[in-house]
Amino acid sequence: MIYLDHGATTPMRPEAWDAMAPFATTVFGNPSGSHSVSRQAKNALEEAREEAAAMLGCASLEVVFTGGGTESDVLALAGYTTGGGGVVTSAVEHEAVLETAAALTRRGSKVVVVPVDSLGRVDPERVSAAVDRETTVVSVMAANNETGVIQPISEISRLVRSSHPHVRIHTDAVQYFASKDVNVSEFGVDLLSLSAHKFGGPKGVGLLYVKEGTELEPVLHGGGQEMGRRSGTQNVMGVVGMVAAMRAATSDRARYRRDVEEARRRFELALEGVGFRTVPDSLVQHSHLSFPGVVNETLVIKLDRRGLAASAASACQSGASKVSHVLTAMGYDRDQARQCVRFTFGWTTRPDEGEQAAAIVLESLESR
Repeated sequence: MIYLDHGATTPMRPEAWDAMAPFATTVFGNPSGSHSVSRQAKNALEEAREEAAAMLGCASLEVVFTGGGTESDVLALAGYTTGGGGVVTSAVEHEAVLETAAALTRRGSKVVVVPVDSLGRVDPERVSAAVDRETTVVSVMAANNETGVIQPISEISRLVRSSHPHVRIHTDAVQYFASKDVNVSEFGVDLLSLSAHKFGGPKGVGLLYVKEGTELEPVLHGGGQEMGRRSGTQNVMGVVGMVAAMRAATSDRARYRRDVEEARRRFELALEGVGFRTVPDSLVQHSHLSFPGVVNETLVIKLDRRGLAASAASACQSGASKVSHVLTAMGYDRDQARQCVRFTFGWTTRPDEGEQAAAIVLESLESR
């Protein structure tokens, strides 16, 4: 199998497995306890927090460990809009953001969804103009999970802060971190979400950067773990694995980008004139192609039978008849949207897999 669905999930890096191994046997304590077994787990948790913070350019107390990217997004929005605060977001956000915004609307919050252009990019000026005195959070993703389009987060932060300094700015950097360094100061954000399984860590664990002074109402209530911001016994094994994967992904950036870029170049070159890129520029690991006259779900099934894993849309969208809200926001009609396939490369990709994958796509198209 040639696996080109890393945007959905990527294989765990060996560094993550190795780091997690002791926590399956000897270091099994609850980090909230007071005896030596628990202290081992607590120490490991706090060491991981300090290392994650160093990689993000923030203080350790600004890192909140969560159950994944979705929970981080929900906490960022719902945790800062208590009392009916408003949200400004974009039309191409992950469902975790858009569905949370919809839920907040039902509770009386004012939500403004800013449109994007035909390439899926949001205009920072329009985002800033949508902010008013009711707005408490602006949430725009760093890079889109379907197309890989990179959003101008730093510019959005600058413009919003210049006119509305009280507003908190959140970005979902779940896809971005796989191939690009993340520094919260350079982004200028107050809240930032990551998910471990997108860059070589385990599923079911993530983090939310929360800038000092940003008071969040917890979404999960209980024992008050994570400094009162996220109750529930921490997944120490998962956290340690995630941070090991962060470390490995960060040190592997140059090799990753070189191999993935070459694989994508070969892939798209072989499909030139057959599959057309929906966007001219994106994250290096994303190749989002349109195949005129081809139903994407049918093509994905054919690819799978021939040994190539790809995706008809975001892995978070279920239901064969559901059309991508991202492509709809970009101006695609239903038929056009259903001609698009997402190929996402990753840390295990070899350059020659680009040509091999393209050959499978061509075979599958010829079998119509």
